[in-house]
Amino acid sequence: MSKLTKNQKLYNAKVEQGKAYTLEEAAALVKEITFTKFDASTDIDVRLGVDPRKANQMVRGVVSLPHGTGKQVRVLVLCGPEAEAAAKEAGADYVGLEEYIDKIKGGWTDIDVIITQPQIMGKVGPLGRILGPRGLMPNPKSGTVTPDVAKAVKEVKQGKIDFKVDKGGIVHTSIGKVSFSPEQIRDNAAAFINTLIKLKPAAAKGTYIKSIYLSSTMSKGIKVDPKSIEA
Repeated sequence: MSKLTKNQKLYNAKVEQGKAYTLEEAAALVKEITFTKFDASTDIDVRLGVDPRKANQMVRGVVSLPHGTGKQVRVLVLCGPEAEAAAKEAGADYVGLEEYIDKIKGGWTDIDVIITQPQIMGKVGPLGRILGPRGLMPNPKSGTVTPDVAKAVKEVKQGKIDFKVDKGGIVHTSIGKVSFSPEQIRDNAAAFINTLIKLKPAAAKGTYIKSIYLSSTMSKGIKVDPKSIEA
């Protein structure tokens, strides 16, 4: 049997195995069990009682985190000349069209979010084989294909994230940084979970929120009691 590391011992001393904590308790604990020298991300994993293979049980959406993500999000806006000034003023990191399409075709994907206009999707569509696997393909459901690119840029910069259930029925995303206060972590997690609850498919039967775990980069998870989430 392998020996426990110092950090594993500290985790075991603070987190009771098998116990489900309230969201408020877990938000405080995740800070105490994080030992990285960098500002780690705070992550949440929610297992849903859905079958993602069925179209009527797919869960996908967006949420604006009340305290943002804590990350500098690099945004590319692919748009016509008439929208370039507004996109730049809203805080987009890169704005243009043909030059960036050519860069992406050449393998450049050093960005976090791509926003575009509906009339531009004809040119963006062929980039799907490059952008799709990286989760960068603009989508109307996530608000990244829109006539108002400036508004979309502001929302992303302020903490709007999109999410999608995976084939295992789990939704995983980052909801901030460990440097956030416990209250900020709690608020962001609650906003995310309540958004998931609102998106419950009518076809989903039985228990919808099966489990919730809060963790940080390289830390173990803390089980959260779903009943502790206030709508």
